[in-house]
Amino acid sequence: MENENVIELRHISKSFPGIKANDDISLTLRKGEIHALLGENGAGKSTLMSILFGLYEPDEGQIFVNGKEEKIKNPNDANRLGIGMVHQHFKLVEVFTALQNIILGAEPTKFGFLAPKKVRASIDALCKKFNFKVNLDEKIDNMPVGEQQKVEILKMLYRQNDILIFDEPTAVLTPQEINELMNSMRELAKEGKSILFISHKLNEIMEVSDRVTVLQRGKCLGTLKTKDTNPQELSRLMVGRDVELKISKSEPKNGKEILTVKNLKVFNYEKKKETIHGINFNVRAGEIVCIAGIEGNGQTDLIYALTGLERVKSGEIILHNVNSERYTKKVNSIKKENWLKKFFRYIGIGLGFIWYHIKFGCSFAWYYVKLAFKYLGYLIKKLSYLLVKSIKKDKCNKEKPVFEVEPRNKYVSYFEVENQPLLGDVHLERISIRARNNRGLSHIPEDRHKHGLVLDFNLRDNLVLDKYFDSHFQKFGFINNKAREKYADELIEKYDIRSGKGNKSLVRSMSGGNQQKAIVARELERETPLLIAVQPTRGLDVGAIEAIHKHILSSRDSGNAVLLVSLELEEVMNLADRILVMYNGDIVGQFDPKNVTTDELGLYMSGAKKQANIKAVLKEGEMIYE
Repeated sequence: MENENVIELRHISKSFPGIKANDDISLTLRKGEIHALLGENGAGKSTLMSILFGLYEPDEGQIFVNGKEEKIKNPNDANRLGIGMVHQHFKLVEVFTALQNIILGAEPTKFGFLAPKKVRASIDALCKKFNFKVNLDEKIDNMPVGEQQKVEILKMLYRQNDILIFDEPTAVLTPQEINELMNSMRELAKEGKSILFISHKLNEIMEVSDRVTVLQRGKCLGTLKTKDTNPQELSRLMVGRDVELKISKSEPKNGKEILTVKNLKVFNYEKKKETIHGINFNVRAGEIVCIAGIEGNGQTDLIYALTGLERVKSGEIILHNVNSERYTKKVNSIKKENWLKKFFRYIGIGLGFIWYHIKFGCSFAWYYVKLAFKYLGYLIKKLSYLLVKSIKKDKCNKEKPVFEVEPRNKYVSYFEVENQPLLGDVHLERISIRARNNRGLSHIPEDRHKHGLVLDFNLRDNLVLDKYFDSHFQKFGFINNKAREKYADELIEKYDIRSGKGNKSLVRSMSGGNQQKAIVARELERETPLLIAVQPTRGLDVGAIEAIHKHILSSRDSGNAVLLVSLELEEVMNLADRILVMYNGDIVGQFDPKNVTTDELGLYMSGAKKQANIKAVLKEGEMIYE
């Protein structure tokens, strides 16, 4: 019975416009087995599992469940056959509670009325059995992602699914949550459940799986016993070449400060509490500073405050040595909020809300009037200059152009900052998100769907999302599509972004890994003095991770500053020049990665230890490591 095949996929093929996602793939899953599916981004792993779950129908091939051929046309058919799936991006209703999400679609009733209490005891028993700490009455919107994933697993167990599919289950989890999930998977296998496990993380595959099947560009390269292989061999099979699993880097060239954060406090109005408690730190040119910590300890609120996604309660965020001339008058003219504005903001009402909407229509029209006059003036000046030049040929070489436009996004190495006369400091907490981006900040966000991409736009439009207004991509208010397509194609080739229709591909239809590559390409290509990268390699394969790490190190070596937030301790130790540990809204430790172990970092991340006098050290901007 141990070797009985509960699933057999025979010669499965599936095509989409412009791409063959699965090409004659065969695979078997045994009872009580954890079978890993490994491959590059866009190799066809998620497509194959979506076929098994009924989200897609195969163009060719057969599916056998417990020895019997089945036609799985939708997820209801899959559930009827005992097949459940935890998707890479969770399929949960955020305004519902955990209990409501678990029973959704299979609700218990009594006399035609919903009776959730009827099954609550059985769900509580499942939580105890698999050591899941889930508050069933908590809304999904208020849960950390680790708990949300447990809700997804409980959905499968509640429906008594015996065949479980996990699509990139650890991509959004902390190291502690990953260990818990691995233990849960082993327990499920002991119970006789069969698990198909998609992952890019070779150490997890080696730790938990019994067999591994490798896919490459839609084709099956073969199935191996995990105990008979190693990470190097698997990465070679997956990518088609040897991969540098641990990247080498030069010593940091610490230059002048690029980012300074002083006494920063952030109040989260959803949680109704202060999540950042007056922290201080800095990031210098030519170094990578990494913020490590267990999720929910303020990292997200800190990044939101730095990038403008959340309002700062008090404190300063200073970007040094940028061309601040355009914003000097605007910033200095901003008045502090009076007590009345603070009161209305505290209760959730903007005092200028109504006036803003009235003003918006007028300013929108006036913007186009000014734009027309601006370009008219430019043409008149240009014609005047050419006329003068033609008359006074002997003097034209000595004259300066009458009108010269300063190009956007033109940044210099900050090791040569002394030679830039217009450089100054900008207080980021006082300006808009676009202004922050134009001043020299790039942001790879934590949630690629919510803050990184417009899913219903094509790839081309997403790659120029923060520079479509640049003079290179528009003239007189009209978009230059040829310039955008050329730029997008360059990024697609450079960062190996795979999609069915190239730059015209709808981003929603792309794999999660290729969506992430698109964001990384867009932000790294801007070459700004400050890069804020949150989980930049989430959902990427080892080949893509290697490439992204090299791009980040190249940005550092060119004199830019990098602030990295990662839950992957291996990535932290590999990339960071300096590590700051956050716990409960405070920075509790500062470390040199050469002088600290992951176990010691774990103690600080859990709040078990805290460096003495760390606040004073960070306030002075010193780089002292214990």
